Order: sequence, then C-alpha cells, then structure tokens
Amino acid sequence: MQFADLAPDYIRAISPYQGGKPISDVARELGMSEADIVKLASNENPLGASPKALAAISAALQDLALYPDGGGVALKAAITKKFGIAADSIVLGNGSNDVLELMARTFMRQGDTAVYSQYAFAVYPLATQAVGATPIAVPAREFGNDLDAMLAAIQPTTKMVFVANPNNPTGTFIPGPTLKAFVAKVPSHVLVILDEAYGEYLDASDAYHTAPWLAEFPNLVISHTLSKAYGLAGLRIGFGFAHPDVVAMLNRVRQPFNVNHLAMVAAEAALSDDAFIAESRNLNAQGLKMLSAELAKRRIDFIPSKGNFIAFKIARAAEVFQALLRAGVIVRPLASYGLNDYLRVSTGTAAQNARFLSALDAARAELKV
Repeated sequence: MQFADLAPDYIRAISPYQGGKPISDVARELGMSEADIVKLASNENPLGASPKALAAISAALQDLALYPDGGGVALKAAITKKFGIAADSIVLGNGSNDVLELMARTFMRQGDTAVYSQYAFAVYPLATQAVGATPIAVPAREFGNDLDAMLAAIQPTTKMVFVANPNNPTGTFIPGPTLKAFVAKVPSHVLVILDEAYGEYLDASDAYHTAPWLAEFPNLVISHTLSKAYGLAGLRIGFGFAHPDVVAMLNRVRQPFNVNHLAMVAAEAALSDDAFIAESRNLNAQGLKMLSAELAKRRIDFIPSKGNFIAFKIARAAEVFQALLRAGVIVRPLASYGLNDYLRVSTGTAAQNARFLSALDAARAELKV
C-alpha cells in the first residue's frame, strides 16, 4: 500500500510551497560560512526586528512554562489602538498565512471555487486546494491583478476572491480608490480577502486605509503580517480583520493557542514602534531606487515594485540563481510562479544591495547573459 493513497486526490495534487533557500542550507551545501552569505530571497527586513519587540521578548522569557493567552487580549487591544478595529473583528494567526488558511478551511469545501490573479501569492491556490475547492487563476494584467477580469471570473460556486496589494511576487500596486471600487462590485455573498503584507512599505502618496471599509463591506477580510516591515518573520505572527460573524466562525476552526506567547508580546510592542517602521520604509525606498537604477543601467528588465523586492528578467535564470548562490547571495527563482525567466531580489542594506549587483555582474559575465 502507498500511504499517499490514503490522502484525497486534491491533496495529492498539491505542489508544496517552496520558500526562500535558508542560509544554513547554502552554507552546508557549498561549504561556506553562514556569516559570508547574504539572503535576499524572502522579503525579510534587513534591519532585523523592532527593538521594542526584542525588549518585550527578553522580559517575557520567564513565562515560557505557561500557556499563552488563547484570546490574545493584550495584543488585540494594541491592534484596536492602532487600527481602530473592535476586538471581536480581529482574528490572530500564526503568520498571516494562518489567517488565509483559516478562511479556506472555514468557508470552502469541495465544489467551491476561489478567484485570484496569475502571479499571486502561492498560498492562495494551496489553501484552496487543501480543502478540495478549485482555484481559478485569472490572467494577470501587466504582472498584476486584472480587477475587471477577476470580477468576470466569479461564478455561482465562488466563495472567495484573493487580492494582494502590493502584490507578491511582482510588486504591482492598486491605488486605494480603485481597490475600494472593486470591493464594492464583488457580490456580497463572496468573501474578499485583501492581503496587505507589504502595506507598511507604501509611501505617503500611495498609502490608504482599508480598516474603515469594514463597516461598508461585511464580506471584506483584511490580513496583515508582522513578518515583513516589523521584522518578526521567525516568530510567525499575523492577524486579520473581518465582520464579527466571520471572526466567530474562524474561531471555531482556529487551533487553541495558535499564536505563541513570545510572538504576541513581541507583536504588541512592535505595533507601537513607529520609528522603526519609518526607518524600515526609508531604507526600503532607498533600496528600491538604487536597485531599479542599477538594473536599468544594465538594461535588465524588471517589474516596478511597491513592495520590498524587485522581480527582474534574465536569460538562463536558473543558472544565474546558482551562480549567485556560489557567490554567497541568495535570491528567489520565480519559475514556480510561471515566471521562468525571472528572479526576485529583496531589498537589503546598501552594502547587501551592492554585493548582489556585484555578484550579478560576475554571474552574467560567467554565463555570457
């Protein structure tokens, strides 16, 4: 007997998510020191974690023998203070991925469909397939969400529409008024999940606030993460906003203590660290400007980005990726997204960005691309 036969067909059909290659793996495989490797593959914050979060973690270490607060009361209070969202409209997750998967597990089943864009975050189809529902990938428009086409793709069986803004892995952006007009057109019985993982990186001219939209659109769900700008990727902490009736259903499926104590105390502190977010946003803006200018100077096509990363097109992308690895620079191949000729580089410090460009120049010279 093959144990795979015990799993449903829709589970066997899933291609597992592949994250950015860890530094430890590259060091072990290539015989390098971890200190000599730069990881620009997973959109992590090169400044590290919020200093306020680190201080909160240190103070909370003595509590590790105790279970965390399953209701996340203190963290929800901090979220309420920052976003003006009532506690009964907040769900906490083990990263925002957890919130996305909770939505799928709670509201979808076999026979249902979910709509999302081509070149969108890989978790959308994974979460959909994992419950036996059918993902509908709508062809992208200029590497981003084609909102009119996504509306047209909604079927009687559609339970959810996923939209990331800015989009990962392409970095494309939908202005707030355009996005709100889209939400207004989605049928009220279809849940709209707005994934705002990279929202903290938007500058003042692009920034918009979706939390007030919840009063107008009861079918709206907004997900946030502290893995990116707040620098807490290693703790896995995120949250979502939704109508209280939606949150009540999610809490029936959510695992007890799905968010650990250190993650919650770190998140509570990080949400008040406006200075760190401003510093992170500024560093990212400098990185995007520098990398965009340097890629253009090299006549390398890239997708203009509002996130903390840039996807760029290059011949023999898989070989360039390997050459960069040998130089101790980890980026992200995008072949799993159907972008076979693209790599994605996260913004780093000025020194890390310069090292990436130097390694890229060497790889292009070596491979003659």
